[in-house]
Amino acid sequence: MNWDLFKKLLKSVDKYSTAFGRIWLSLVFIFRLLVYVVAAEKVWSDDHKDFDCNTRQPGCTNVCFDHFFPVSHIRLWALQLILVTCPSLLVLMHVAYREAKEQRLREASGDNYRCIYPNPGKKRGGLWWTYLFSLIFKAGVDVVFLYVFYRFYKNYTLPWVVKCELPPCPNVVDCFISRPTEKTIFTLFMVVTACICIVLSLIEVTYLIGKR
Repeated sequence: MNWDLFKKLLKSVDKYSTAFGRIWLSLVFIFRLLVYVVAAEKVWSDDHKDFDCNTRQPGCTNVCFDHFFPVSHIRLWALQLILVTCPSLLVLMHVAYREAKEQRLREASGDNYRCIYPNPGKKRGGLWWTYLFSLIFKAGVDVVFLYVFYRFYKNYTLPWVVKCELPPCPNVVDCFISRPTEKTIFTLFMVVTACICIVLSLIEVTYLIGKR
């Protein structure tokens, strides 16, 4: 990861965000992205290797693992973080478009130039709608992924033992998940932080509409 580029992007997003947006950004960066990169990836690095079933039937362990873990937590979280941060880049692109348009008009008009965007980052007109859309989209993404996690992993928890009777398993076999308590704690932590981010986004939407 290019941390210098990432730092510049964070500064740009922070510059054009409201106070609630800055809190949301800090929460995503510290409690979601860093936790994902530093800790969560290591916790789930052994999920398939250490998923053990009490049978030697070829293929049984793989089939049971695929049934109980159709999509890895890590891949879902990575996709969620990508989708939830992209709308902020959309706001930056809109501001950059305004600045480029201002520059083109300044060069074309010369002495007759009349400024149309005194403050390109001010949330007025199209930029206001772009910012509002980004907030709704971010909250929507988190809600959808919370639902997906709930459907795949009931109550966001991982059991110690799961029973599997899918073919080619010869009968009902017991399968054991690696570090289920630790994984459950991380899952609940990510769920709680996502809920807080949703609340912050909705508060910012209310603030933005009320201020207008």
